[in-house]
Amino acid sequence: MSRRHHVTSGPYAPPVPARELTVRSADGARLHVEVHGPDDAPAVVLAHGWTCSTAFWAAQVRDLAADHRVVAYDQRGHGRSPASPACSTDALADDLEAVLRAALAPGERAVVAGHSMGGMTVLAAAGRPAFQEHAAAVLLCSTGSSQLVAASTVLPLRAGPVRTWLTRRILGSRAPLGPVTPLARRILKYGTMGPGSAPHMVEACARIVHGCPRTVRHAWSQVLDLLDLDHAVRELTVPAEVLVGTADRLTPPAQARALAAALPRCAGLTELPGIGHMTPVEAPELVTARIRALVSGHVRVNSHVDVKEDA
Repeated sequence: MSRRHHVTSGPYAPPVPARELTVRSADGARLHVEVHGPDDAPAVVLAHGWTCSTAFWAAQVRDLAADHRVVAYDQRGHGRSPASPACSTDALADDLEAVLRAALAPGERAVVAGHSMGGMTVLAAAGRPAFQEHAAAVLLCSTGSSQLVAASTVLPLRAGPVRTWLTRRILGSRAPLGPVTPLARRILKYGTMGPGSAPHMVEACARIVHGCPRTVRHAWSQVLDLLDLDHAVRELTVPAEVLVGTADRLTPPAQARALAAALPRCAGLTELPGIGHMTPVEAPELVTARIRALVSGHVRVNSHVDVKEDA
């Protein structure tokens, strides 16, 4: 995704990174990685969600990069990472491992924050060696570990087979989203954001989501439909904080509560009144503050960092 798809001013305009890396995953897939902030600062790694990109974290990057080293990457097929036929939770875990190995020094630990599919990426990678070496604590924003389609309340219908079937057809649609029009903004706001979301928040999210290729959107919707990472939650043994909006229709609060209850070291569950699924955009200061608190509590500053290009 080129920068022309993003907003160009305000808190949601993507900051220019200090450097950009190309990282190769286990199967050779190329991942676009951005590094922001001072090299000798404590590290934060950001994993975005389905149909999004590094631009989704613009508000967090803009704040944190003043005194943190922020690593953000595009999931395969999203943003500037080329599409790959391999779409699975194993691929997500492989990609996060590759980014951690390339962007962090051996033994260096970071706070890893994941939103939606990015949180599922964290869960999928929880038992992996690179994750266990590098993750000091995690923030799970607006995410779940299983039964995503059945739990979704995008359609105002009684829970059951009919709602699940219809939701599956909507989320898995191959139809192009088209240009960002007033109607498109209203639809996106209803499905993914809280009713009080400001127009500039909706605009930023719409531009990002509409920039995702429809083939990529469809392919990953199939992975989310079949998601079952309940077993992986028990492998996430570092402190993990959970955030969810009370108006989240894609991963409703019940998903977050179940996740928090199953985590071995839950560091807290926060439900944000009136906030929808896009928590880093809808509640940027709060999400950033949670990341800062996790860094302060769990990350030791490293005196030297050796970042490897084209890993």
